[in-house]
Amino acid sequence: MEYVVVRFPGSRPVKIDGEFNGRTGELIELEAGTYTISLGAPPNFTPESQQVVLKGTSALNPKEVVFDEV
Repeated sequence: MEYVVVRFPGSRPVKIDGEFNGRTGELIELEAGTYTISLGAPPNFTPESQQVVLKGTSALNPKEVVFDEV
């Protein structure tokens, strides 16, 4: 399993490949692979989405994906 944490200044639903899967700040567990990550509404964040490759992560060292508020 691979792990990702999505960061944003507020709590927001996380969309992975178009499906909601967890919230910002939470450890999300996924299979190894390439994913498109975005946030739920409202669209006051940048970038619109990010493509990430999850490989070689752990629960103690997850991939961090950061969105900024605009």
